[in-house]
Amino acid sequence: MGILLFTGCTDMMNTPTKRVEEFLGKYQTMDQVVLEQLDDVIEEEGTMTDQQKKDYKDLMKKQYQNLSYKIKDETVNGDAATVEVEIEVFDYHKAIEEAEDYLDEHQEEFLDEEATNTPGAINQEKYMDYRIQSLKNVKDKVKYTLTMTLTKNDKKWVLDDVSEVDREKIHGLYDY
Repeated sequence: MGILLFTGCTDMMNTPTKRVEEFLGKYQTMDQVVLEQLDDVIEEEGTMTDQQKKDYKDLMKKQYQNLSYKIKDETVNGDAATVEVEIEVFDYHKAIEEAEDYLDEHQEEFLDEEATNTPGAINQEKYMDYRIQSLKNVKDKVKYTLTMTLTKNDKKWVLDDVSEVDREKIHGLYDY
């Protein structure tokens, strides 16, 4: 009886929808693997100071903790499945666009006084501080639809690699 009950519960957890919920739940709970991937991405960004990297990581953690989602549809076709999910995240993309517009209109505020051989050069550190502050002030949210694909492998549903576009949506950085 116990084996039958255990097998039944395992099968109930082995659905495409459950796998997508697990995936998004790892963001919401700030799973160690998600945070390690975030660290890798931030380290690749060579133009930020250590403090800016810390602030940016905190912004992404806030994004993850506040991510909400709703499963809209699940379609299974043999060993392939798609799950359509609507997510709601902070609209960091809009804040970045506004920061870029502000930079264009107020370049004098961001001039690099030390770049004597390049007149009109922008102080990237100063601009990044402004941009991060803009992101900290974001309160607006945006909804996106993700279509997650899964493949059944040895009777277990496995989430396929998430596209770069879907990752941008999860981070609130997608250019809509």
